[in-house]
Amino acid sequence: MTFEEYLVTKKIDTKTFSQQEAERFQEWEQLFSQIHPESFTAQKKFLLNDIRRKYLLKNEG
Repeated sequence: MTFEEYLVTKKIDTKTFSQQEAERFQEWEQLFSQIHPESFTAQKKFLLNDIRRKYLLKNEG
């Protein structure tokens, strides 16, 4: 699973997040590539919720 695919499962708009917070996006992407997705979720749980509120993925359709 790629970092982008992971963000979609968390209902986060990858494109907007990467444009608005490029540094954080790259930092998280690098960390994600080094650890298991469940470990990433555990480490970033509350931050993921904040990011989801800012960059909520809109349903297409």
